[in-house]
Amino acid sequence: MDSLIIAAAQALASGDPLGAMKRVALRDDAPALALRGIAMAQLGDLVRAKTLLKSAARAFGPREAVARARCVVAEAEIALVSRDLGWPEKTLETARAVLDKHGDRINAAHARNLQIRRLLLIGHLDEAERMLAKLDPSPLPPAARASHELAVAGIAIRRLRTEQARGALARAAEAARKAGIPALTIEVRDAARVLDAPAARLIAHGRERLLSLGEVEALLSSGALVIDACRNVVRSGGEVVSLASRPVLFTLARVLAEAAPADASRAVLLSRAFHARHADESHRARLRVEIGRLRTALEPFADIGATTHGFALTPHGKRDIVVLAPPVEAEHASLLALLADGESWSSSALAIALATSPRTVQRALDALAATGRVQSIGNGRACRWMMPPVVGFPTTLLLPGPLPSD
Repeated sequence: MDSLIIAAAQALASGDPLGAMKRVALRDDAPALALRGIAMAQLGDLVRAKTLLKSAARAFGPREAVARARCVVAEAEIALVSRDLGWPEKTLETARAVLDKHGDRINAAHARNLQIRRLLLIGHLDEAERMLAKLDPSPLPPAARASHELAVAGIAIRRLRTEQARGALARAAEAARKAGIPALTIEVRDAARVLDAPAARLIAHGRERLLSLGEVEALLSSGALVIDACRNVVRSGGEVVSLASRPVLFTLARVLAEAAPADASRAVLLSRAFHARHADESHRARLRVEIGRLRTALEPFADIGATTHGFALTPHGKRDIVVLAPPVEAEHASLLALLADGESWSSSALAIALATSPRTVQRALDALAATGRVQSIGNGRACRWMMPPVVGFPTTLLLPGPLPSD
């Protein structure tokens, strides 16, 4: 490998893509194409970067399996950044195995870290944790170590383990400082802000207040009866009853909890759960049926008793009853929570992350675009969706994937 290639690689490692381009911009050999592709990715031209990396992979000879595998890993990183979640995951795993077989531990570990970050993005936390347990971060250089610690922090944040997340973010900040890459330092700093940003609203006894992630963690471990409107579940300590597929029951539970310790009137319950402006006997009969179903579902936690005007929720023991709601409640909130990361997403990637159909996502995007909350860039298969970051909008509790005890 000649001196210009080595110098360009060192410039890229230090976060200087322009310095790398000055050395290899006019060269079309395979190593130069690969370095140009990585430089273009760092400069933000992801389409050109992918083209150059594909050309470099084809240009490397059949005996240069390691070099081709490195191009695949770089292309996978671009796919992750551009939210191309349909990019073939098996291709990355094959490249990682090749790198590991040939002793390139650093790039093999980087490939594994990309796999973990993708799993985290689509909410597969259990699988991400299993992969993380197999990854030895010790050979990673500072920049890759910072990325690894960001993945550790991401999983801890989604699991509501705030102290573990703070430790990982502190290690990521130190690794970013050693790497000397300003963009990486900013990424770590922005990730750390999530811990102190409003994550939810606590509604109890007719009052509301904002909670940080740490306060949410303390609430969920306090033993209180929590009607969790972020996941549509009812939880107390380690016990969880999911009502995500039963929206009427969850709405009834939330109305009863917001009114506790007093009762909720039948008129309010009918209005909130059935959107009934003028209730008739059929509505009241349905309310009795749904209250009976809710009484059965919440039997481990509380009783629901009839009163003169409606129904009252009474917890077992001396538990508090609280409602945990997003700080901003809006239609298609989970979709907005994904877009709030500031990246541009394709509708297919959003469908993968939310585990729903592309048509459902596209209808939601069209509705949000009509109100100006999201915007599209590009046309056809190149169309991407994004929104400006919204101060205070929840991006953690509404993201795909389980929370503790789910």
